[in-house]
Amino acid sequence: MTLDADPLSMIFESSEPMDPLTESEQSQAKNRAKVGSARPSSLLYTYGVGSIMDLPQFSIMPAGLDDWEPIWRRRPTVPTIEEPRLLKVVQLHLGPRVQQLRPFPWQPKARAMSQEGSDLGIPARVFPQWLRCTSCDYLGPLSRFSYTNTHPFRPDLATFEHASCPGRGIAGGTKGKPKAGAKGKARRSPAVPARYLLACANGHLDEFPYTLWVHHGNPCPAAPQPDLKLRDSNVGQGAGAVVTCERCQQRRSMSEAQGESGKRKLPACRGRHPHLNAFDTKCGLGTSLMMMGASNLWFASTQSIIVMPRTAEQDRTALATKLRTHMTTEKLTKYANKPDMLRDLLDDKVDLSGITDEELTASAAEALAPPPSEEERQEKLRQWDPVELLVPEWDYLQKPSLFAQQENASGLMVTEMPTGDQLPKHVNRVIAVNRMKKVNAVIGFTRIDEMDRVNDLATRLVKLTRDGRPTWVPATEDRGEGIFLQLDENAVASWEAQILPSSLWRAHRDAHRRNFARRFSETAAQIDPNTRFPAPRYWLIHSLAHILIREMAMSCGYGAASLSERLYAWPATPDRPAAAGLLICTTASDSEGTLGGLVALSQPERLQGLVIDALRRAARCSSDPVCGQRTPRHGEDFLHGAACHCCCFASETSCERANRFLDRRFLLTLPTIDDERVPGFFGTIDGC
Repeated sequence: MTLDADPLSMIFESSEPMDPLTESEQSQAKNRAKVGSARPSSLLYTYGVGSIMDLPQFSIMPAGLDDWEPIWRRRPTVPTIEEPRLLKVVQLHLGPRVQQLRPFPWQPKARAMSQEGSDLGIPARVFPQWLRCTSCDYLGPLSRFSYTNTHPFRPDLATFEHASCPGRGIAGGTKGKPKAGAKGKARRSPAVPARYLLACANGHLDEFPYTLWVHHGNPCPAAPQPDLKLRDSNVGQGAGAVVTCERCQQRRSMSEAQGESGKRKLPACRGRHPHLNAFDTKCGLGTSLMMMGASNLWFASTQSIIVMPRTAEQDRTALATKLRTHMTTEKLTKYANKPDMLRDLLDDKVDLSGITDEELTASAAEALAPPPSEEERQEKLRQWDPVELLVPEWDYLQKPSLFAQQENASGLMVTEMPTGDQLPKHVNRVIAVNRMKKVNAVIGFTRIDEMDRVNDLATRLVKLTRDGRPTWVPATEDRGEGIFLQLDENAVASWEAQILPSSLWRAHRDAHRRNFARRFSETAAQIDPNTRFPAPRYWLIHSLAHILIREMAMSCGYGAASLSERLYAWPATPDRPAAAGLLICTTASDSEGTLGGLVALSQPERLQGLVIDALRRAARCSSDPVCGQRTPRHGEDFLHGAACHCCCFASETSCERANRFLDRRFLLTLPTIDDERVPGFFGTIDGC
């Protein structure tokens, strides 16, 4: 596993606040605290707070935000990412106490062997805390193993060892193999995590109760804390593991805990949050057996925006946030109408150059305004639509007159491009996004079901702090480039009117209803699944985005997994006009996202050939006719039609909906059977 940035620090379970770097510096044994590193984007989407990260010798879980504070105190000032529009959305989800978006505690090194940033890192706990000896199969808690991490430049050598391992004797040996412990010499053997866990739909995670399991819920009749062994013929990957008590010789297979029948044998949830080292007072939901590497063990819940030129209102809100951060309420109240005093107090903290006295006093008044009540916030959250994050971006792209007046501070630079004569006629606008900045913020995570598979219910979000009221959240600031394509709205509306009454659309809608009912979380409220079902134009634009990503990856110099989609596809409502467009972009936390290979494809002669080639490839699939005629029927609940890995599917990093809501038949009129045939938006491609 290769990791390139953001040192991770590790500490054992403790009721005290974590400060592993300080403890390492004060240790007489010079024990090293750092155990690995990861990119900021990886810590945002793959190995964030509450997830499980596999290291070479054991696994860890990044700790909650409370334990990040000792790390931040190592710096006189805490860096922040200013983006009022995103902060407002985070406050809507987590409450008005959130006042900052902070980057991960990392500092790049100027030279290979320099020590810049060595006093920073993300605290993490060892989890799972039950380990298995690789030599004798001994299964026990963390305290029964010794930890070694002494090499300053090799954190990958950090390991847990069974210090008095006897090896596999006659009872534990295998036929035809030498018995490591036959001569009775104890040795140090490496240990690995015991990979079985318990999880519930409320986001709690716990160790598997091996002792109670092997004794069928009763104490061991031979010893209060017996030694256990976990023998696994499948090397930890499946149901072949058997737990054995060494004192009373009772045995039980882990396969009994799997499936619906296994759930009835498992204990109720204890409400444990390992990343917080805390328990919720009440839960009581049923638990499910979970393997440590399961894909549904952790789902990040994030919000992201493309930074646009700010309005005067957003500038005022940003300054108000700074005032609340750097001044107490008492001082702010006392000097709110005295801009000269405010400037003196904030002289070395906030840059007020270019801010007029009127703007400063207006921001002070906003900073002192009472936040909305909890009832008002909850009501706004219930009515909130994620599309609201996209509307300002769409509105800006509809005003080419603003492009020449772009503000460099926003990091956005776009250019209206001419459309080629051979470009499909329904693509009526092309915009080259020469530079862009994307800000992503973490608001929590879920387990078992991701948020958009259920009700987006706020209570399903696992809290990031022990009290559930953070004052800041982690965020990343990425830069990149892209291409924006807009479809003709009249053509889209006319095509959509033909799709809605079709039998294919009814089949997709029914499949979504079945999928919604079967995957609905225990903690979510009953709602109408049709309100979560995207309109035909979304399927159209989503399918177009995927075939373009696959085609662009062969020409732009970026890998397909580095390209991502941002879809602007919603019908008209009283509050906002209809949208039909897509942005294919690449972003990274460094210069790798701005190499120019993608935006170069916006040139008319290159783009028109690329779009035509993408549509031509989409007209045929190596899995046809099976793929081209795939329609959910007879109780099937998959959320795609004529789409598969051979023609439309993209990587997880590219698709915002996990390869759902895709169908090539909405792009092109394919030769399918009558009840599945619908008019493709682009008709047919000559020569296909």
